[in-house]
Amino acid sequence: MDLVEQYHALNRPEHPVCSVCVANYNGAAMLDDCLGSVLSQLGDVSIEIIVHDDASTDDSVNLLLARYPSVELLASRENVGFCKANNRMVSHARGKYVLLLNNDAALHPDAILTLVEVAGLQSPGGILTMPQYDWETDKLVDRGCLLDPFYNPVPNLDQDRREVAMVIGACFWVARDLWNDLGGFPEWLESIGEDMYLCCVARLRGRPVHVTRTSGYRHRQGVSFGGNRVNRGKLSTTLRRRRLSERNKTRVMVICTPTWLVWPLLAVHMAELVLEGIAVTLSRRDRRVWREVYRPTLKSVLSGTLELRQRRRGQQAQRQATLRGYLHAFTWFPHKLRLLFRHGVPSIR
Repeated sequence: MDLVEQYHALNRPEHPVCSVCVANYNGAAMLDDCLGSVLSQLGDVSIEIIVHDDASTDDSVNLLLARYPSVELLASRENVGFCKANNRMVSHARGKYVLLLNNDAALHPDAILTLVEVAGLQSPGGILTMPQYDWETDKLVDRGCLLDPFYNPVPNLDQDRREVAMVIGACFWVARDLWNDLGGFPEWLESIGEDMYLCCVARLRGRPVHVTRTSGYRHRQGVSFGGNRVNRGKLSTTLRRRRLSERNKTRVMVICTPTWLVWPLLAVHMAELVLEGIAVTLSRRDRRVWREVYRPTLKSVLSGTLELRQRRRGQQAQRQATLRGYLHAFTWFPHKLRLLFRHGVPSIR
């Protein structure tokens, strides 16, 4: 078992309202912005800050020890990934609520006060996020996301829409008791899609996923995992990100889509992936795209059918939402086609 060194913080609040959990890997250059935004929050809300350092090779640990004595630092000896890092922090947290915050993000000054107020109005309690703004341009990126039929996230830009299908893990607010009931981030996904999975599971169980109308956070999109943003009109990503994204979205689709509709949807999705993989591979003239993205995705679904069915039975047995209620936050035009028309074939490196 991986050993974790715990550096106990000074002046840690005894009964915090919120535990801010920051997963860090080689983020020394961004931590001042991230933690500074938390420490400068407005309002009288008791906050504890927990940082899990995932075996960074930069100066992150020394920086945290020297500059942030009030932060609870969990320094891992091995790189364990985003899901396990967040699960460790939440199991260590004491707040009524937890806010998962990326190390490449920074909160608006009234963010936590806003989240506490809105969470108090949720009935039943659910998952929350805030409007996301691009770090460099300060333009609105999304107000949470809808999902298309193939579980591709579709940015919500409607200021009047409160209910969304999912929120990203860069700024993810949830009551700690609900996190534990839902089971936390699924470590079998490795990375990418864990936020989608937990939001879909919550909505299956009749729990809302909402975005606040005010406040927000700034985010350096794609810095922590590469890609996932538009540069000069072109969408850029990486082979690893695309592989994990395609595989994990498909897994979430199989596990969470209610009723028998999942099976024809999966068949259409698999055919779409084959055609897409061939088209992108040929357009990029790079066999690695098929070999490292699409073939592993198709293989993982076909070889893991039994395991996916078992996970599906477990989640569907606890479903409280109606099919209509679950699909209310979906949009029916495939998002990849919209991106293709707008930005062309993505750059994959």
